[in-house]
Amino acid sequence: MAEAIRWAYVFVDRPMARFGQACDFWTAVTATGLSEPRGERDEFVTLLPEGADAGEADACVKVQGVEDGHGGAHLDLAVEDPSALADAAVLPGAEVVAPLPIGKVLRSPGGQLFCAVRWDGESVRPPVVGRSRLDQVCVDVAPAAFAAEVAFWTGLTGWDSQPGSLPEFHVLRPPAGLPLRVLLQRLRTDRPASAHLDLACADIAAVRVRHEELGATFVADGARWTVMRDPAGGTYCLTGRDPETGGLPVAASA
Repeated sequence: MAEAIRWAYVFVDRPMARFGQACDFWTAVTATGLSEPRGERDEFVTLLPEGADAGEADACVKVQGVEDGHGGAHLDLAVEDPSALADAAVLPGAEVVAPLPIGKVLRSPGGQLFCAVRWDGESVRPPVVGRSRLDQVCVDVAPAAFAAEVAFWTGLTGWDSQPGSLPEFHVLRPPAGLPLRVLLQRLRTDRPASAHLDLACADIAAVRVRHEELGATFVADGARWTVMRDPAGGTYCLTGRDPETGGLPVAASA
């Protein structure tokens, strides 16, 4: 197994021209505040848990302004030895894209960017906010690459790896206490892998109303999810899962 993952961050990647809109929206729906910006263009911020319910919670969401494309999402996997994790990722077909001061940027065999970074002691998961929790990164994968991508992420993380509730899904569940799951989704078309955010919602309809009040718009309904677009133009999903456990309701198939 690769280097043990001690924490994870999800990056909300959005066009730099709409960076402020992305920050305003995602801080509102996650009950967080903004860190001081970082980077040569002030393109990075961390969303810091706030309020009485947050307690000593550690951050697990960041926003990045990107110059090219419409953005999406990516994971930072925090470990004690980022180089060891990067080496473990390269063996089954990932490639190193760029060095970082605290790790490395990589691309999975299917084309999804992610980072191996140094763990900084994070250990306390943020609380549920407004009957929802941003708790999952969904990697959307072309049909021909799906099996290999499932094997890659399973081997890299060492997390519990199981088929999802529908044939096109595969779920990686982290050890208790880690803040983010990974869902792999098999697409119907061939294209490089990309990723989007999923929120676990106790009541999708109520959460949707709140998000629309904050400027999000409805895109489509699925079997147990609703696709939304945030004010910065990025799509994400409200999913019918337990915000505490991340699992489906007992009445639904696992």
